[in-house]
Amino acid sequence: MTTTRRQFLKGSGALVVYFTLPGSGSGQYTSPNPGQSDPVHGNASVDTWIRIEAGGRVVISAGKVEYGQGIRTALAQIAAEELNIGMSRVRMTEVDTAYSPDESYTFSAISVQQSGTRVRKAAAHARYLLVNLAAETLSLSAADLAVTDGSILHRDKPTGLDYWKILAHKKFNAAIPEQVPAKPLAQYQVVGQAVPRLDIPDKVFAKSSFLADMRLPGMVHARVIRPRRPGLKLLDVNTTTVAGMPGVLKIVRDGSFLAVVAKRERQATNAAHTLAEACKWQAGKILPDPGELPTWLKSARANSSLSAKRQADTEKPGDVYLAAEYSRPFLAHASIAPAAAIALWKEQQLTVWNHGQGMYPLRGAIAHVLGLKNEQVRCIHAESGGVYGHNGADDAACDAAAIAVQIPDQAVKLQWTRADEFTHEPYGSAMTVKTRAALNRQGRIVNWTQDVWSCTHSTRPAGPVGAGSLLFAKEKQSPLPPPAIRSIPQPSGGADRNAVPLYDIPALEVSKHLVQEMPLRVSALRSLGAYANIFAIESFMDELATAANTDPFDFRLTHLTDPRARFVLEKLRTLSRWSKRPEARGGQGWGIGFAKYKNLSAYLAVLVRVSVDPDNGRIQLNEAQAVVDAGLVVNPDGVRAQIEGGIIQSASWTLKERVQYADSGMLSKDWATYPILRFNEVPDVEVEVVAQPKQPWLGVAEAAQGPTAAAIANAIFHASGKRLRDTPFTT
Repeated sequence: MTTTRRQFLKGSGALVVYFTLPGSGSGQYTSPNPGQSDPVHGNASVDTWIRIEAGGRVVISAGKVEYGQGIRTALAQIAAEELNIGMSRVRMTEVDTAYSPDESYTFSAISVQQSGTRVRKAAAHARYLLVNLAAETLSLSAADLAVTDGSILHRDKPTGLDYWKILAHKKFNAAIPEQVPAKPLAQYQVVGQAVPRLDIPDKVFAKSSFLADMRLPGMVHARVIRPRRPGLKLLDVNTTTVAGMPGVLKIVRDGSFLAVVAKRERQATNAAHTLAEACKWQAGKILPDPGELPTWLKSARANSSLSAKRQADTEKPGDVYLAAEYSRPFLAHASIAPAAAIALWKEQQLTVWNHGQGMYPLRGAIAHVLGLKNEQVRCIHAESGGVYGHNGADDAACDAAAIAVQIPDQAVKLQWTRADEFTHEPYGSAMTVKTRAALNRQGRIVNWTQDVWSCTHSTRPAGPVGAGSLLFAKEKQSPLPPPAIRSIPQPSGGADRNAVPLYDIPALEVSKHLVQEMPLRVSALRSLGAYANIFAIESFMDELATAANTDPFDFRLTHLTDPRARFVLEKLRTLSRWSKRPEARGGQGWGIGFAKYKNLSAYLAVLVRVSVDPDNGRIQLNEAQAVVDAGLVVNPDGVRAQIEGGIIQSASWTLKERVQYADSGMLSKDWATYPILRFNEVPDVEVEVVAQPKQPWLGVAEAAQGPTAAAIANAIFHASGKRLRDTPFTT
């Protein structure tokens, strides 16, 4: 069967490997941090990563979770390549704190850079050890042996030995050295190929693959009752209203945390609705006017710091100065499947199944909140239809755990509702970005100043540190102290991610103003501050190009010496037939955007074509073209899917999305009150992947969000002459 994603949507014994990896694509492994070694992220034993079992299969148990981004397929390809086995032998396991290595969170578009490098390193060393064991058994030189699909060959002839005969059910008892010879690129057969995703068949054929499908013996169901506005204190509740309702087993209250447990899911839902009407909540503080967020952010209490500064005496009389201000509102994750978890407390051991992005950090946070030892808590990743960034997943896991310890020996399934997810998830922070630049007589930028105002972009419960950010930890009778406002430092950055332009500008100053007051709960949303910062930078670059009377492509290329950055822009100009673009202000607009994500990861240039109705201002996205350089690509289809998804998500943020709220509560509760891009509004998307097999692999998952927003804004200006600087661009 062959079909495209668009067509589909319109129609409707083993070897175990686990590790993390920094890769250069050359014959040696190098650390992702120059000057530092990478001891497989603290898991230096081969047996931590690889176990060989009878049956001729390979099980890879990496520490990065699958949530639809295709990481398990990419890691399987890397392991298969280095072990010289076919993909059909590979099976990936979910992350489980009982045996998986600890690779912290799966985030920031760095899974292939980290875990891929570690998997390759461990698999390459495992192959080396296995070949040498075969040489000892056969009394031959290891240099004369080769491996094909796990079978040992001597001068191209079978020896009768394979991996599973050599080491079935036995341990390597060996450490992974810092330097491990890697397979030469010329011999690659699996990495770089468009391999079908391992996780798709079970989903397509409706096999049990999601957390929502899990059924454990004797499982009961729970719902948490929370106010219509986050952070309010529960003053009183009349629990007698649900005491006699069918199936109700227990009411759990701890301070402002309130939950009901019932035999069946519908019974729990009905009881929760009834109990919600019997609650009395304390009034909350006044929230800032959602229409005045840019002004509020600039006036709020903030810690200011420099993100970057370059000094040069470049400004001269006659320079032209321009300034502009851009903003984005609070954004919701709006996950398709609301958060959920299953927890079981049995024999002083707590097991939690959840779709969060970091099972080890989650384990540490839950243990800390409940007063348990880490050894008493086991967290197992289970896929869900709604995971990215820091949404409600971790909170649901802690909710389920807190309830389960009150009901020993019974598995408790805790499901958030759609309204729960919209109302109580951590949002992506609103942001304001102010830019100012000077152009000399030759039309070159000689000075650039940028100020960024934002709340934090990280309140993840990373073990005991930050555990107080969990909802249950805040609501219980003895709440944990809230974590300190955290800032992710450069070069990756949080609020100031991608705030430092990649362009060659002699004098530059970028300042971050980290707001210390959070009117709404916030945390990581895809690309963190990069979406707003790149939107501002790339929109301003077009404004400067207009002032310099220079073509947008030429203006960018004039300020770029990085050959890879120049290549993706020049490639996009050729592919898009830029010279054929329509006249300005004729209702049809073409716009471009560019960035190197985090100034560390993939290079991406994107062009968007739009139509703007002159009578009503309606914006229609027609086409998007992108060129991406991600270095050595493991799976080209996976890269294209990530860029396509990023373009569509960014279009939705840019044209539609804004968290609506009032003092009475959250107004965004579903997709009627929080509109997103519909299928008939999605543009045709074309992605060109640049082949760079000799370069390190680079993260791509969040590369498209910022450039796409700017490309849309620039296309709208080209079509209509109107410059839009505040998202969403609603009419």
